[in-house]
Amino acid sequence: MLSQKLGVPHISTGELFRYNVGQETALGKEAKRYLDAGELVPDSVTNSMVRERLAEADAVNGFLLDGFPRNTAQADVLGQILKENDEGLDAVLEFAVPEDVVVERLLARGRSDDNEDVIRRRQQVYRSETAPLLDYYADILLKVDAVGTVEEITGRALDALNNRR
Repeated sequence: MLSQKLGVPHISTGELFRYNVGQETALGKEAKRYLDAGELVPDSVTNSMVRERLAEADAVNGFLLDGFPRNTAQADVLGQILKENDEGLDAVLEFAVPEDVVVERLLARGRSDDNEDVIRRRQQVYRSETAPLLDYYADILLKVDAVGTVEEITGRALDALNNRR
C-alpha cells in the first residue's frame, strides 16, 4: 500500500530471491544452492541482488525496501550502493509492535513453519541482528505504531513520512 501511495517500487528481498531463483539467474542459482542445503543465503548474494534491483529504471525516482538491510553489514553495503549513485535514504520506518502481537499475527497465518517457538527464536535473532539498525539509522528513523488495521497503520506511516524533519 505504501509503494502505491508513494509511487515507488516495493523491493522485497523475498521477492528478489523468488524472482532470481525462478528465472535461474546466476545469483538465483547461487542462492538456490544455499537454500537447498537449508543454509542462510550469504549477505554477498543478497547485496548483489539488491544492487541489481536498485539499478533498474523504475527505482530511479525512489524505492521502498522491505526486508533489507537486516543487519549493519548490509546497511554499510546499501550506503555504498547509494553513494555510488549519488543517492541516499530519506527515511527508515520502524513498525513498532509488541512481541506478543507479532507472535499472534504469525500464528494466524497458519504456515507450517510458524510455531510459537520458531517465532520467538526469530524475535531473538531480530533483537541481536536487526534491532541495531535502529541506532544505525537514528537520524532518519520514523517510529510507527503498527497495531491496528492495515489502513490505520498505512495512514500512520504516510503521516510520519509527510511530517519528517
